[in-house]
Amino acid sequence: MKNRIVLFFIAVAAHISGATAQQHATEIPKLVVIITVDQLRGDYLQYFTPTFGERGFKRLLNEGLVYHRMQYDFRTVSQSSAIATLHTGAYPFRHGIAADKKYDFERELEVSVVNDTSYIGNYTSDNLSPRALLSSNIADELKIASEGKSDVYSVAPDAQGALLSAGHYANAAFWLDDYNGKWATTTYYKEIPWYVDRYNMSEAPGNHSEALWTPALTACHAFPYTKNKTPFKYVFNKGDKNKYLKIKESPLINAEITSFVSKFFEYADLGKRTTPDLLAITYFAGSYKDKGYDEYSYEIQDLYFRLDKEIERLLNLIDGSVGMKNALVVLTSTGYFESTTPSYSNFKPSGEFYPDRCTALLNMYLMAIYGQANWVKGFYNNQIYLNRKYIEDQKIDWSTILQQAADFVSLFTGVQDVTTSNEYLYDESVSDRNIFRRGMVKKISGDIFIELQPGWVVMDARYPTLKNRQRDELIAPLVFYGNSIPRQQIHRPVKATEVAPTISHILRIRSPNASKDIPLQEFLN
Repeated sequence: MKNRIVLFFIAVAAHISGATAQQHATEIPKLVVIITVDQLRGDYLQYFTPTFGERGFKRLLNEGLVYHRMQYDFRTVSQSSAIATLHTGAYPFRHGIAADKKYDFERELEVSVVNDTSYIGNYTSDNLSPRALLSSNIADELKIASEGKSDVYSVAPDAQGALLSAGHYANAAFWLDDYNGKWATTTYYKEIPWYVDRYNMSEAPGNHSEALWTPALTACHAFPYTKNKTPFKYVFNKGDKNKYLKIKESPLINAEITSFVSKFFEYADLGKRTTPDLLAITYFAGSYKDKGYDEYSYEIQDLYFRLDKEIERLLNLIDGSVGMKNALVVLTSTGYFESTTPSYSNFKPSGEFYPDRCTALLNMYLMAIYGQANWVKGFYNNQIYLNRKYIEDQKIDWSTILQQAADFVSLFTGVQDVTTSNEYLYDESVSDRNIFRRGMVKKISGDIFIELQPGWVVMDARYPTLKNRQRDELIAPLVFYGNSIPRQQIHRPVKATEVAPTISHILRIRSPNASKDIPLQEFLN
């Protein structure tokens, strides 16, 4: 009899334990917060750890599921192409976003990749929409699955980050306008919450005549190159037409984003619905370009110190709103770092490459072969664009003229390598073909791709301030935190295209429609 009673209680305990495990296995977060930090460097997180508090980056890195090496696997990563890739689970070749901007050669005008004259702006004069994104993203799939019941918002310093993470069906996407300092959106979205209007009228940066950035970090010991540098002081005056552009390259933008986002936690009832809500946030961790070369600067260390405080503030908002067990927090980086290169005048070899001279001489060369015409449209982003329509109208073999042009450009001093779009698209023998192809978008990418020798810089007369900018790939971290996810440290490389299907798997929705990868194996196990 006693044995039967014992067995009964064991069976009951097993049933309760199994039911609890099953319930835990079916939990879906009430709120997903995707934090993308533009230019966040994994090595800097390591270098600056002694300056961080315990409840910001350290909380995520010590208690979360941490992947130390996330890779984008395509060339020319930018903020826009990275955010689109993270949120769609696809490469630029499929989702259509290859860079932050594109060049309209007909109007001789550089425009945002999300430029769309069909829509006007709210609190901005820009005409923008997410329609350049050719695939669905996580937010779209959540809206579809919930039949519109889930709320989706995105907040970013720039329009590209906000629109590409919000997708096509979000409630709204917001960014700080470059010229009025208000939180802007587009009439593509139908909703501007009342608390956003109120914030813009009273608390947004555009309401303040002056902003100040001085060190919050009392001592910087991460780099020996900056120990003896004088503390900095930057004043952002309303009289400066570039005031808000400069603020967006300083840590002040991150504090402003958290303050603005706090209104959504206060008034939008995020995570309080029967279906999950999603909030996409983009912070900034790049160098302050108005200063010049500063990869090892006091400023970058101060920025990370301040950003750690903003991560802590955001996590506290989530804790106080829905509780971390009911939330999924994803933190990652755009996978590149943009710096202003130092002068190479004292180092050899070095030199300056002039695109206008190159394209003019190339056009003369093609005229000598094919006759008087404008065979070359121009140069943009290290790519040469030929006049495709005219070449087709003249019934000239495209492959022949393309290769002739590439051979000619390869003779220029300072040119390391030249590759054509045909090679990337069709030639299986080209090394790294797939890496280049993934980053291309056929409608907006160039015809000839130029790689300069080390130490050489592009001297573009249209953009003299950009002549020394370079983009380097970096070690990008990826962290999943909350939602009862166990802590773990993963050192194998993972792909940026695996993030969207993993979040979709956790939410139990379809992956974005251009995604080809499966969820990360830790979530399948």
